[in-house]
Amino acid sequence: MPFISASDVRTIAVVGAGTIGSSWAAWFLARGYTVRLTDPAANAEAHARTYIRNAWPALVLIGVTTEDVDAALGRLSMHQTAAEAAMGADFVQENAPERADIKRAVLKEIDAAVAPDKVIASSTSGFGVTEMQAEMAHPERLVVGHPFNPPHLIPLVEVVGGGVTSDDAVHWSIGFYRHVGKKAIHVRKEVPGHIANRLQAALWREACYLVEEGVGSVEDVDAAIAYGPGLRWAVMGPHLTFHLAGGRGGMGHFFDHLGPNVERWWESLGSPQITPQLRDVVVAGVNEEIGNRSFEQLVAERDEKLLGVLAATADKT
Repeated sequence: MPFISASDVRTIAVVGAGTIGSSWAAWFLARGYTVRLTDPAANAEAHARTYIRNAWPALVLIGVTTEDVDAALGRLSMHQTAAEAAMGADFVQENAPERADIKRAVLKEIDAAVAPDKVIASSTSGFGVTEMQAEMAHPERLVVGHPFNPPHLIPLVEVVGGGVTSDDAVHWSIGFYRHVGKKAIHVRKEVPGHIANRLQAALWREACYLVEEGVGSVEDVDAAIAYGPGLRWAVMGPHLTFHLAGGRGGMGHFFDHLGPNVERWWESLGSPQITPQLRDVVVAGVNEEIGNRSFEQLVAERDEKLLGVLAATADKT
């Protein structure tokens, strides 16, 4: 059965109204969609509406919407169950807790409520599609659509198919996310953590090792990324970065002339274990780096700087 056209999507079910789900809801509302939300928490609707109101000025600032937030919130409805929220939806973004049993149960419920020509996407960062498809009657339409926090600001979405996911569902999802203004990439094999989290994990492993070995403090290691490679990575990824590092000879020259040095670095990289000692050192270092800033202040600082980066790196073509 062919899927509904991405341009015909009008109503989106967002299952789970935590930080990720509420952020997705903000994005979809800002793009003009009707959002059907569900979450079992007693204060879920109040949390989501507050989150969306707080996110709205940033969405206006980056040009996603000019709509008044109250008008947008008029298209948001709260529902008791995942099945109820999913009924009549043209697309479902699932954001249930990261537990395999919960994921399978919720996806089974959604699957039974949504017509087979509608795609279901999971925001999971840790589970593979094949594992989550097990109890679905129409597993061919399930994909991972993994965003980065906060989804209403970070463009990246990783799309992953499972063992029985149809190619059409994968291609439809990539097209839909791009249609709504996201930077969707295709993860072609199921691996733990997909692509971006594996890259983050590799970097953080070495960051922890450098702290553990006393090479740098937590704050200095963070600064080494934030004020060095991180600035370049906001513009282009590691391969293009090193292509430019190779000068006019490009990537080939980089491999030929700097490759041996990189191999020596690879051989010396650490493999730390998360011991109680490492945990205590890193936690203490992070607390020192934070100083007297509250969680809310850190979030505001992050988002303000993200807005600046997004403005500076926006595609002007």
